[in-house]
Amino acid sequence: MAENKTKQTKASVESFINKIKDETVRNDCYSIIKIMKSITKEEPRMWGPSVIGFGSYHYKYASGREGDMCIAGFSPRKQNLTIYLMPGFEAQQSLLKKLGKYKTSKVCLYIKSLEDVDVKVLKEMISISVKEMKKLYPNK
Repeated sequence: MAENKTKQTKASVESFINKIKDETVRNDCYSIIKIMKSITKEEPRMWGPSVIGFGSYHYKYASGREGDMCIAGFSPRKQNLTIYLMPGFEAQQSLLKKLGKYKTSKVCLYIKSLEDVDVKVLKEMISISVKEMKKLYPNK
């Protein structure tokens, strides 16, 4: 069975962010860190080479595959900021309508910058996601 590549590392979050050339993206990263830190009450940690995550949970699928992942996290990608909301978006449709400019996939919220979204709505979405994850995985 393949091992999960996205694991918590000892790499420096600050060093990772400071390597980002675009000042707006760098500033957005620091703002998202502040938001996620206040919601999760956890320190940011690097997960793999490019994900900044907060907290963790242990999952085990029916297939037998298991591992650990951050409860909330984000990654500054070339095309956008990817925010990971692990339970997905099914329960957050009304908030998505108020958010602003974004795209989604299963658990990823893609935004170009914080300027494109209502940060208050984003905070609420992250908070709901974290509460749901803590309910689903209470041991971490």
